[in-house]
Amino acid sequence: MTIISSRRRALVAAAALLPLAARAQLKTEIEVYKSPTCGCCNDWIKHLQANGFTVKTTSVTDTAPVRARFGLPARYGSCHTAVTAGYVVEGHVPVREIRRLLAERPKAVGIAVPGMPIGSPGMDGPEYKGQKDPYDVVLVLADGSSKVYATYS
Repeated sequence: MTIISSRRRALVAAAALLPLAARAQLKTEIEVYKSPTCGCCNDWIKHLQANGFTVKTTSVTDTAPVRARFGLPARYGSCHTAVTAGYVVEGHVPVREIRRLLAERPKAVGIAVPGMPIGSPGMDGPEYKGQKDPYDVVLVLADGSSKVYATYS
C-alpha cells in the first residue's frame, strides 16, 4: 500500500506540473480591440496567430475607452488594446514578451509598446524597407508607473 501511495503521489505531482510546462505550447486566447480598418493591427494579429494564439477581434471606433476600462493609462496607448489572462497588452508587443508575462505572472496591469515603432510586430511590413526603430516593452504597474520589461534595438 505504501508503494502505491508513493506512486500515486508522484503521478499526481507530475500531473500538477504538466500544465506549467505545457502552458507555453498551448493555444492562448487573446481579445484584441481595434479599428476595423487598421492594417497594422491586422498584421499584429497575424503575428499572434502564427505564434499559437487564438484571437478574438472586437471592432471599436476608439481604443481610449477600452484602455481606460482595463486600467491602462493613456500615455501607454497605441492603435490596439488586447486582453489575455487578466493582463492588458497594448500596442505592437512581440509574442515573446506576452509569453514571458504569462509565465512570470507579475503584479501588473500589463505590458505595452507605446506608439507604433517601425520594426515591431505588425509594423514590419515591406513598406518599411527594413527600417527598425529601437523600442521598449514596458511593464505597467497598478499605480500607473512603468519599468522597462524588454528592449528591442
